[in-house]
Amino acid sequence: MQIYNLSDFKGGWFVGNFHPTLFPIKEAEVAIKRYKAGDYDAKHLHKESEEITIVVSGRVSMNGEVYVENDVILIDKNEATDFIALTDAITCVVKIPSVKNDKYVV
Repeated sequence: MQIYNLSDFKGGWFVGNFHPTLFPIKEAEVAIKRYKAGDYDAKHLHKESEEITIVVSGRVSMNGEVYVENDVILIDKNEATDFIALTDAITCVVKIPSVKNDKYVV
């Protein structure tokens, strides 16, 4: 068994086609993201990847819609969304596939 800490990885991303990572794969990337209330990601899209965002705790807003703990949001490629942490929040994010530089601010 090997033990790591999320702080060992960039932005919570610990699986995917980047460095550092536990598994350098192109099929998917996975992150646990921690947000403080008010944290914001500008509206963006992924041209090659679909994204699954799971709200583990807290309340968040994406495109003006509020999501809470246990909500699972599937974002299709080329679908733009923003992100606002309405409270302190934790999400699990999965992108399929893992494509470098596939984030386009709209």
